[in-house]
Amino acid sequence: MADHRMTVAMEAVLKASGDLPEGTPKIKGYDFNQGVDLQALLDSYMTTGFQASSLGLAIQEINLMIEKRLEPVDEGEGKDSEDHRSKSGCTIFLGYTSNLISSGVRESIRYLVEHKMVDVIVSTAGGIEEDLIKCLAHTYLGEFSLAGKDLRQMGINRIGNLLVPNDNYCKFEDWLMPILDQLLLEQNTQGTRWTPSKMIHRLGKEINNTESVCYWAYKNNIPVFSPALTDGSLGDMLYFHSYKSPGLVLDIVEDIRRINSQAVFAKRTGMIILGGGLIKHHICNANLMRNGADHAVFVNTGQEFDGSDSGARPDEAVSWGKIRSEAKPVKVYADASLVFPLIVAQTFARHADKLTAGRQAD
Repeated sequence: MADHRMTVAMEAVLKASGDLPEGTPKIKGYDFNQGVDLQALLDSYMTTGFQASSLGLAIQEINLMIEKRLEPVDEGEGKDSEDHRSKSGCTIFLGYTSNLISSGVRESIRYLVEHKMVDVIVSTAGGIEEDLIKCLAHTYLGEFSLAGKDLRQMGINRIGNLLVPNDNYCKFEDWLMPILDQLLLEQNTQGTRWTPSKMIHRLGKEINNTESVCYWAYKNNIPVFSPALTDGSLGDMLYFHSYKSPGLVLDIVEDIRRINSQAVFAKRTGMIILGGGLIKHHICNANLMRNGADHAVFVNTGQEFDGSDSGARPDEAVSWGKIRSEAKPVKVYADASLVFPLIVAQTFARHADKLTAGRQAD
């Protein structure tokens, strides 16, 4: 009996392995005996495992978007697109939440927009207003543990471990209100039909600051969509303005037609979505109109067990027709402030010469 049990134990512990598919990558990390080579370190992420490998796959997928983006587009393609169609071989949709603009990730995003490396942007309201406010006043580094009661008495707002003096929003009101007066005047005298994207385009023009994402989106004519533009300080100002000078209207229907057309008439599409919620669904839903994006990279910390769209893995989007069945989407479970600058370094910045060729005179 003892011998039998020992045999069972040995068979369990020493069970023979089957063959893995040929070409299965072997796990190997970076060897610092080679010195400090950041490029080689990032290249090694692909075979490091866990989220490092997910990051490596995300970099690979975005580089494929860039490769396809550089492919020529036939003149006849998309001629009925009402001039909404990107002229690139792969139309890249970039989405981000407001906290990333509040953080230093803003500079990575601005780089992409400044050099016209993406085609369509979707942001929350905070992602618009915080970009503009940062041109008027600074955001500061604090701590996650600072007491809300004490900060409130000081007139300091906390975004994670970032600190925003409430005076920043007062400066924003002083800057914005005359612009809203002008938008209302143009609506009433010229028949201008304002949409959130048109308003953001105008705000980018008015801020006239090269540190601003919205400024470069205006300069490069990159549409910025924010279907919940009233959900933030901009909404507060629009609310106050509606009592001071009633009548300003923002048409969200025209914008939904415009963003959907960007997807429908694209040769190929790629989605880079930082965070979740509205920005994630709005981009994915636009790509549903073409039976799914060809490429997708999600970066967020959301989990799928609660059924939220924010936490949903890319495969759920495949079931809805928002990502194509043959696509190879990637989700990186990470704080975008940690990984997105690394992604940009290994993708867009690495191919900057090719991506900006022919635009130097623009």
